Amino acid sequence: MNDTSAPPPARPKIRVVRKAAAAPETAAAPKPASAPDERGERVSKLMAERGLCSRREADAYIERGLVFVNGERVTQLGTRTAPDAVITLAGTARAEQARQATILIHKPIGYVSGQAEDGHQPAVVLVGPGTQMAEDPQRFAPGCLRGLAPAGRLDIDSTGLLVLTQDGRVARQLIGDDSGVEKEYLVRVEGELDGKGLALLNHGLALDGKALRPARVGWQNDDQLRFILKEGKKRQIRRMCELVGLRVTGLKRVRIGRVVLGKLPLGQWRYLGEDESF
Repeated sequence: MNDTSAPPPARPKIRVVRKAAAAPETAAAPKPASAPDERGERVSKLMAERGLCSRREADAYIERGLVFVNGERVTQLGTRTAPDAVITLAGTARAEQARQATILIHKPIGYVSGQAEDGHQPAVVLVGPGTQMAEDPQRFAPGCLRGLAPAGRLDIDSTGLLVLTQDGRVARQLIGDDSGVEKEYLVRVEGELDGKGLALLNHGLALDGKALRPARVGWQNDDQLRFILKEGKKRQIRRMCELVGLRVTGLKRVRIGRVVLGKLPLGQWRYLGEDESF
């Protein structure tokens, strides 16, 4: 029997064209790290100006990722932002700040404010359980000594209120270049002081070639003057008195801002209270 089915169609010929292999792609060069934005202000500077912390503390918080600018976490030192940016601290940083101690000492004569010098001990050695004011409601904890530093000076021959703090916000408030916190002193003097000399003590004197800020100076009693200053140059009151012919025989600081020496015994200390501020 004849096969009447149609033969299968011929398979079309396929022409294969071989392409040269493509050269392997080279890895893209990494983009250089962008330089800090030169516009605006440094975040750490803004934080210090706003009283959030000191510049040094700000840098530490930034490195730890505890700072947010307009809601974005900042971790690079030197980061800049707009002057009106919203800057906040993480809860961890705020909790650390709440634990930072500020201590008030009634410094005796013979102690220096900062580092030991010429054989004289720093006032911080007075901070301990045996010298704490009995009425202080918060008891001594050794952790309060870590990083404790003077916020202002009181010379070796003077007594009165000295502030030591772990808190950069307090230090900047008291000794920052733009500080306007008053310091009040009772100063016993010898010599003659006329009206012109008293006027000069209030305004018109200069030290180290720079005019002093206006002060408030008046007689407390027959041999004692009351000084209220908003600056604290080295041995300022003693040098001011010398310029008008007076010799200081005793100097005691009795107030810093709204915080007074009060009944704090000589050589003792207490914590700054939760309800107190400068």
